[in-house]
Amino acid sequence: MTADSHQSNSGRRPFPGWAWVWVAVAIPISGYIGWGVGGHVDAVPAALIGGALTGAGLGAVQWWAAKGALGGPAAWISASAVGYAAGLAAGAALVGYDTDTGALVLMGVVSGASLGAAQGLVLVRQGNSRLGFAWGAAMPILLALGWVASAEVVGINVDDQFTVFGAGGALLFMLLSGLLLARFTPASTRVA
Repeated sequence: MTADSHQSNSGRRPFPGWAWVWVAVAIPISGYIGWGVGGHVDAVPAALIGGALTGAGLGAVQWWAAKGALGGPAAWISASAVGYAAGLAAGAALVGYDTDTGALVLMGVVSGASLGAAQGLVLVRQGNSRLGFAWGAAMPILLALGWVASAEVVGINVDDQFTVFGAGGALLFMLLSGLLLARFTPASTRVA
């Protein structure tokens, strides 16, 4: 190991901090709010309304928990709301509002691609291209995994057409996105 690689590795932490755990709490709460207001995700208007509320709630908690690593709050939260609303509407329509595992995976990939592109663009615009591209590439995978974890492992009733996955998927999403944030963010901009 060279001195340069040791120095660059020592500036990273293994996780962005305990505040990031709140992301796992925000996902189902934001989802219930979005689902409660927008209704079952069985049409484009419900997906847009529910997705926007879910995305805004998730984005707000991500921004707060990251302590400056994700840029300004208005840009991050609005990108999260718009990106998730558009992605959920497109993904749910693409699968015909079905809730079998294959449909949920595809919906997760599409909604994650839209969310990742919107959030990644915010990061790139603020000058953090490495995190922006990694974040954008990871979101489709993380949202697809979140749906699988909730539907297949935990067994939530996805037939209710929620706007986002449940607690099992939220824990997986929180852990993996936290590790990604820690990997691509200097320790000085993250929570201790």
